[in-house]
Amino acid sequence: MVPALDLVHRLEDNVAQALVGKPEVIRLAVIGLLARGHLLIEDVPGVGKTTLAAALARSISGGFQRIQFTSDMLPSDILGVTVYQADRGDFVFKPGPLFTNIVLADEINRTTPKTQSSLLEAMNEAQVSLDHSTYPLPRPFMVLATQNPLEYEGTHALPESQLDRFLLRVRIGYPDATDEKAILRGGASTAPESLKPVLSADEIQELQAQVELVRADEAVLDYVMALVAATRQSPLLRLGVSPRGSLALLRAARARALADGRDFLVPDDPKTLAVPVLAHRVLVRAAPGAEIDADAIIGSIVQATPVPR
Repeated sequence: MVPALDLVHRLEDNVAQALVGKPEVIRLAVIGLLARGHLLIEDVPGVGKTTLAAALARSISGGFQRIQFTSDMLPSDILGVTVYQADRGDFVFKPGPLFTNIVLADEINRTTPKTQSSLLEAMNEAQVSLDHSTYPLPRPFMVLATQNPLEYEGTHALPESQLDRFLLRVRIGYPDATDEKAILRGGASTAPESLKPVLSADEIQELQAQVELVRADEAVLDYVMALVAATRQSPLLRLGVSPRGSLALLRAARARALADGRDFLVPDDPKTLAVPVLAHRVLVRAAPGAEIDADAIIGSIVQATPVPR
């Protein structure tokens, strides 16, 4: 059996062919996949949100569907429909594009709350309920959603219940000068659609199973609880992290440990992931004239919380 570390490096190296100079972002996306989570990629246009999602999907030999969300999209456009077939004399379910391994939900905030909410059951339970029947989704299953946090015309903000279903929120940021110059020269990156799969769906599921076996001792669990408790007590937040957020941080930390080739957690695992896992799960208490975001608040909580030795 190929060691988990080698498989993870193979996957990351393949995605890096398309997204240049962003190894930390690629690592977070891979952690989300290994932890059976979903990824919200939030940033300004043109920095590689769709490229990251498509490159990760193309690197796995499973099904992939890209859904461009629009204001007139209906839940049935995503989930599928039940139609009557005269030759069979019965109703038959026609699956929608959600029935695949990796789903790229492009510009998810451009569709209505009703259509957004149709993803909740799929993201939480990997199944779809329609017309009194339940249909399981393929495994592995992952939603990679993109949105622009600065353009609000014609958009619908994701509700807290939907945000909470995303294991990680990732922000890509601009490339540094060296990487951007290499991109301008050409040949520095590969188009996502040109990538070849480097891992099978079965190998991904094996890695996901190994994540669940990563050990967490009491000191690390206490540290996770201390981080979460601090968000609930912070005067800067009007809503702290829920128990689902605690479990999400632990699950992501286990995936990070496996991606580093370990079968045990260290405090640096939850510490490193606290911002991308927790910041989108809290609500900031607005103060007149103050410009502080959730990322900065969670970052300050991490710095103020003692790390176990």
